[in-house]
Amino acid sequence: MASVVNIGTSGWSYKHWSGVFYPEDLKPEKYLEFYTNHFSCVELNSCFYHLPLKNTVRGWLNRTPDNFMFCPKLSRYITHQQQLINIEEPLWKFFDVFEEMKHKLGPVLVQLPPGLHYNRNLIEGFIHLVKEQYMSYRFAFEVRNKSWINDEFFSLLNTNNMAFVIADSGNRYPYNETLTSDFVYLRFHGREHLYATDYSDEELGDFAYKIRGWMNEDKEVWAFFNNDYNGFAVKNAARLKEMISIVR
Repeated sequence: MASVVNIGTSGWSYKHWSGVFYPEDLKPEKYLEFYTNHFSCVELNSCFYHLPLKNTVRGWLNRTPDNFMFCPKLSRYITHQQQLINIEEPLWKFFDVFEEMKHKLGPVLVQLPPGLHYNRNLIEGFIHLVKEQYMSYRFAFEVRNKSWINDEFFSLLNTNNMAFVIADSGNRYPYNETLTSDFVYLRFHGREHLYATDYSDEELGDFAYKIRGWMNEDKEVWAFFNNDYNGFAVKNAARLKEMISIVR
């Protein structure tokens, strides 16, 4: 796999970015086009809460360059409400919506809820299901319960070439840098204040150094900033891109 880094933010349709990132006179329906002039990918957080219409997905395709990529977040109905049980139909509905966008999808983000403890049979069943039914997709797992930080789970992910998400959130959620696939998936939530912390150059520089190292190991890297408050996400994403270009 070619050494590639993809950096963006978790969503783009933030009206409070007007005057901070988006020009004040830019209409919200043009935000995506403006965003694509600065970043090559975006994480689709909105589909975690509700599935978009197929026409909406088609619109995203038509409004973005051919090389622009989307990373959809799996529906919370599957992960948080059903907790990975009896999910064949909602899984089909989810992937059916994004079928037309398939050629422009990066890894699918699977965020597990804080109350869900590690269960080998449960996660093996889920992995088997998606590998069997959706083998052409890639998956990245973000955990919110520390019981998932274990070698058995890492081994399962490694065997199936699925990523363990490196999620930076201070001490709020579990953090681990174990690599389990041929790609690396990072999420930046903010340290002192969740979704509302501006990362310093020192903090971003540490990650730029690590990302360069992973790229030198031929790992594809995906990195998304979820600290949308006050436009910190776009500011930090742009700065990280700049730092990676100058790190040796």
